[in-house]
Amino acid sequence: MKAIWLREFGGPEVLVAGDADEPVAGPGQVMVEIAFVNVSFSETAFRATGRGPFPGDPPLIPGYGVGGTVTAVAEGADPALLGRRVVGGTRGRGAYAERVALDAASVVPLPDGLALDAAVALFGDGRTATKLTRTAAVQPGERILVEAAAGGVGTLLVQLARAAGATVIAAAGGQRKLALVRELGADVAVDYRQPGWTAQAGAVDVVFDGVGGELAHAAFKLLRPGGRMVSFGASSGRGSAVDQAAAAAAGVTLLRPGMPTPQELRADIDSALAEGAAGRLRVVIGQRFPLARAADAHAAIDARQTVGRTLLEVG
Repeated sequence: MKAIWLREFGGPEVLVAGDADEPVAGPGQVMVEIAFVNVSFSETAFRATGRGPFPGDPPLIPGYGVGGTVTAVAEGADPALLGRRVVGGTRGRGAYAERVALDAASVVPLPDGLALDAAVALFGDGRTATKLTRTAAVQPGERILVEAAAGGVGTLLVQLARAAGATVIAAAGGQRKLALVRELGADVAVDYRQPGWTAQAGAVDVVFDGVGGELAHAAFKLLRPGGRMVSFGASSGRGSAVDQAAAAAAGVTLLRPGMPTPQELRADIDSALAEGAAGRLRVVIGQRFPLARAADAHAAIDARQTVGRTLLEVG
């Protein structure tokens, strides 16, 4: 089968198309014919540095989140899954390919009315945004600042916070991204690359920090006493590193979402997929690349040229 190989750590060019042995579904697994592959920031970081949630040594086929059709069911797996459209995750290996064997217990059949590409985007970003919103305990009338609001998680946080009755301030870079977050319902859209953006944003009750670095520090200063800062990423390459003592002095609570239980994880995935199927959660797929151009997908993310989710299309 066709696949993308990570031959060594480095720039996007280290991702090379090639052939791979057909996967074999073992006991309790299903074979999935892949239609779409999610490409995440953490995968670009792993490609560049070898660091990430799924460590390993090249050569390997990278990738985590996929969506497709179950074409075979091995012993010990539910035979009702045969022919179903599903989303699922690997253990960080084997997703950038035409087929993959997944544990049957980990795949999620799609609800009626939800497109497969949207489901792949929601499988990762939707469950994350759902968990973050719950962690922050967003309340009606609160002012919520979403950093990197035009990204995959950010676009969903804007919508979930609005649905919770909050006023949403969306921070993004550039007019294209600002127009998108306004379209998604942001009450205020600010360009964090421009001086004076914090004055435009004003005081807030919650900050969703997926960027870290200087942006996180600037956002922290906007929090009112009693506010919460939820840190979940560092797309700037640096963590927020907001001092606990400074947070306590300001009356601000620093929150990090903990590792979910399998039951919590599945509940968040099911919730996100259901909201997407009902049309209450809009998925933004800003970039699509054929599988053979996985390197171009990584390059676009590295260059901060993307909005929403980036997908590889297989077949």
